[in-house]
Amino acid sequence: MINSVVIVGGGTAGWMSASYLKAAYGDRINVTLVESDRVATIGVGEATFSTVRHFFDYLGLDEREWMPECSGSYKLGIRFENWREPGHHFYHPFERLRTSDGYTLADWWLQEGDRSQPFDRSCFITPALCEAKRSPRLLDGSLFAGGLDGSLGRSTLEEQRAQFPYAYHFDAALLAKFLTKYGTDRGVRHVVDDVTQVGRDERGWISHVATREHGDLTGDLFIDCTGFKGMLINETLDEPFESFQDVLPNNRAVALRVPQADQATTGMNPYTTATAMDAGWIWNIPLFGRNGNGYVYSDEFCTPEEAERTLREHVAPGQDDLEANHIRMRIGRNRRSWVNNCVAIGLSSAFVEPLESTGIFFIQHGIEQLVKNFPDENWDPALVDDYNNRVAEVLDGVKEFLVLHYKAAQREDTPYWKEAKTRALPDGLAERLSIGASHLLDERTIYQPYHGFEQYSWITMMLGLGHEPKRPRPSLAHIDPTNARAELARLKADADELVAALPSCYEYIASLNS
Repeated sequence: MINSVVIVGGGTAGWMSASYLKAAYGDRINVTLVESDRVATIGVGEATFSTVRHFFDYLGLDEREWMPECSGSYKLGIRFENWREPGHHFYHPFERLRTSDGYTLADWWLQEGDRSQPFDRSCFITPALCEAKRSPRLLDGSLFAGGLDGSLGRSTLEEQRAQFPYAYHFDAALLAKFLTKYGTDRGVRHVVDDVTQVGRDERGWISHVATREHGDLTGDLFIDCTGFKGMLINETLDEPFESFQDVLPNNRAVALRVPQADQATTGMNPYTTATAMDAGWIWNIPLFGRNGNGYVYSDEFCTPEEAERTLREHVAPGQDDLEANHIRMRIGRNRRSWVNNCVAIGLSSAFVEPLESTGIFFIQHGIEQLVKNFPDENWDPALVDDYNNRVAEVLDGVKEFLVLHYKAAQREDTPYWKEAKTRALPDGLAERLSIGASHLLDERTIYQPYHGFEQYSWITMMLGLGHEPKRPRPSLAHIDPTNARAELARLKADADELVAALPSCYEYIASLNS
């Protein structure tokens, strides 16, 4: 039996892994997490997918329990600003498209919609809630889409059947701290020490990690959560890292934590903002009491000094005392994330730029797949292969989806954006773009393996960025549009009703923190 797991590295990846393994297996396995107090985590504000609720529900955690401890807030979607042209914006929501007579409202909008109104506001409820800064929950805690509420129990990402209408923003360092207590209360052995050496046995497998003050830590299975360093998977086991920078060139970021003492007056945006800039884009993640901000860019087109100056001017003018955190990002994935008795999770496994908030999603997916494929003393290679194939498929699908953002964006006003139109494309994306110029993508023409993004996400990004079909589907001209027009009107009425009924995001989040 495999009953001893050693996790090297803390932070979000380490403590999510430790907590999940304890929730899954309890005392049937021993979990040790070793982390250095001299190694800083990236520690920026984090935005997530709506599917992260599967993680918290699996651990038995109610959001009212952990959100106040982590400066948490709600995320109804992402607002993309200036990707099409200066002053233009659209939302990528957590909301599936409604249908009428077998066609999505996006199809009907192309045929019958008021083209003076943006696609996203015509076809989704969420943009109206975002513009009005509304909470998805009433002050009594009930969800506006009540049929979607309630715990999912021990379910996983791929089991999501209905689209939950929101995700979260939180302080990643505070979440790690919260999960540290959760994990240690349930038996995780927490060792604060420096790992000085990684030992290997005669097969080349990891036998132990040597620490400065606690001696050797031995285990059956080792999880590498050492971030971009990849201490176990790359430095010790020499697993090659496959870069995505040929298609996703953003390799640096600079981040600022900006206090927000006046949120009671200005309100709190229930969405992440991604604003296109000359050499990349700037994120804004509203947390309770502060905002997380950062400029993601390519150092081929911008220096760190220029990026920091641009970020300060954009999000914190006159606040020169705020400390900037410069980050070098390793963009791509390991050829394999599970090698011998070592599994890499988090940044040590893979990372794409944070454009669609995929970092926590990758961690969650990696942990879930490890539990699903957990080995015994036979170390069945089929389980390892299944793990590696699923992790690779997710990463390659997200890579393709992110490249779409740059290729389909209408901007060509700087060298950075001009080059985005001429770079090579991942396999499959050129065909999808060609299809999208004729008609909207569907569940069969998006990237097929599970990767976290559904049909509506691909449609939203293409239409929002300006990559529209040349004409509506010809078949719609032969269908009575009465039902579709009624559904478009009903959606607007539903949005207006919710805006009037729901409290502001700040009001609800403040009530959780009172």
